[in-house]
Amino acid sequence: MADIVKLRDRTPDSEKITINLGYVDLGRIDLLVQEGFYSNRSDFIRTAIRNQLGTHETTVSQSIERHTMELGLRYYSTADLEALRDAGEILHVRVVGLARIAPDVTPELALQTIGSITVLGALQASKEVKTALAARIH
Repeated sequence: MADIVKLRDRTPDSEKITINLGYVDLGRIDLLVQEGFYSNRSDFIRTAIRNQLGTHETTVSQSIERHTMELGLRYYSTADLEALRDAGEILHVRVVGLARIAPDVTPELALQTIGSITVLGALQASKEVKTALAARIH
C-alpha cells in the first residue's frame, strides 16, 4: 500500500473580487482585449487598478504613516504570540495588505495576545481564531 503524502496547503496570493460594470464600459474593455492591448478582462482591470494606486501613491504612503500601519505581508506565528504573552504585551495588528495568523495558533492564545486587528486587504486565520477575535476585528 502506498504512503499518502499530504501536500502543503496552498494559500492564494490574491483575493477575488466582484465588480459591476456598465455594458458600454465592458464593451470598450472587450475591444481593447480583442485588439491585443490586454490578454483578458482581468488583465485590463488589474492594470487600471495599479495605475490608480500609482496615481495616489503619495496619499496612500502618508496615510499608512499617519495610521502607523504595516504595508505588505505580516505573519504572526505561535512563537511570536507566545513571546508577547510571556512579556505581558498586547498586540494591535494594523496591516495594509495581508495579515496571516499561523494555523496552529489557538483561540486562547489569540485572545491572550491580540487586542485589536485592523486589516485593509485580507486576514487569514483559522475559523476558530477569527470567531474568538470577532469583536476585536475592525
